Amino acid sequence: MPVTISDVARAAGVSKSTVSRVLNTRGEVDAVTALRVREVIAGLGYVPRSGAVHLARGTSHALGMLIPSLTWPWMGEVLQGVADEAEAAGYGLLLFTSAGGPSSMAHFATQASARAFDGLLVIVPEGGLGPVAEMQQRGMPVVLIDDHGHHRPALPSVATTNRAGGVSAAARLHASGRRRPLVITGPARFGCVRERLEGFAEILPPPLVREGEFTWETGRTAVEHALGQGHEFDAVFAHNDLIAAGAMSALRAAGRTVPGDMAVIGFDDLPMARHTEPPLTTVRQPMRDMGSTAAGLLLARLGGAALPDEPQIIPTELVVRDSA
Repeated sequence: MPVTISDVARAAGVSKSTVSRVLNTRGEVDAVTALRVREVIAGLGYVPRSGAVHLARGTSHALGMLIPSLTWPWMGEVLQGVADEAEAAGYGLLLFTSAGGPSSMAHFATQASARAFDGLLVIVPEGGLGPVAEMQQRGMPVVLIDDHGHHRPALPSVATTNRAGGVSAAARLHASGRRRPLVITGPARFGCVRERLEGFAEILPPPLVREGEFTWETGRTAVEHALGQGHEFDAVFAHNDLIAAGAMSALRAAGRTVPGDMAVIGFDDLPMARHTEPPLTTVRQPMRDMGSTAAGLLLARLGGAALPDEPQIIPTELVVRDSA
C-alpha cells in the first residue's frame, strides 16, 4: 500500500499542511521540524504527488548529481562533461551538494525518494557512500565519478590512473637528474593520495613527504617548513596544481629558481597550470572526460543497457611545461 502524506505527518508528529510546506519549501517551518519531516519522508520512501506523476509517465527525464562542493578546483570540468552528455540526450540535470551537512543530505534523500530524477551521478561526499549504496540497492541507477579511489565493486564507476600518474611524474624527475624530491600530498584518507604516492615511489622513493590539504597554502607552508628545517631537496611533486602553485611561490620567496634549482610537477592540469610562473608541468586528470563518460554510462543504463561490473578507467597524461 502506498505511503501517504498522512502517514508522513503521523510519523513526524506534525500536520499534513506542515508536510506540504516542507515539500514545497513554502511557508515558515522551523529547521528542526523540517529536518525531521525530511528524514521521515526518506525513511518511509514517500513519493510526493509530483514524483508520482513522473513515475506514471515512466520518467522525469532528469539526471541527479550529488557532489561535495562547487568550490573544488576541477568541479566545473566534471560538470561540463556531464552537462554536455545530458543535454545531447534531452535530459535535465538536478545538482545537489552536501556542503550543508546533514540538512543537505536530508534534502537530497527527499528528492531521491520522490524520484525527482531517473538516475544518479555521484562524486562521493565524506561519509556519503553508504546512503548512495542504499539508493542503488532500492533500484536507483547510480554511477560514481571516482576521483578519490573509493573502489566499491558494487557501484559502477569511472576512475582514472592515479598510480600511473605518480609513476609518470617520478619518471620525468628521474630522467632530468632529480634525486631528492619533496612530495606534498593531500589527505592520506583518500585512495588517490595513496595511489599517487605509491606510484611515485616505484621510480623515485621520496626521502621527504609532507601531508596537507589540496590547497595553495599547503604547498607554501610545506616548502617553507622543509627549507626552514634545512632539508635538501631538488624537486617538488605536488598532489594537485594548487599545492604546486603554493610551493613555487615559497620557492621564489626563498630565492630558489624553477626549474633551475627546483623542478616542480603538479597534478590535475587545471586551466591555471598554463599561467603559473613558469608554466606548470603536471599530470592531467581527465575530469571532463570522466564526467561525460559517467553520464554516458548512466544514460545507456536508462536506455536498457547493463552497467559494467568493472570501473571504466580513463588514463592520466603527463603534460610537460617549463617547471620540469
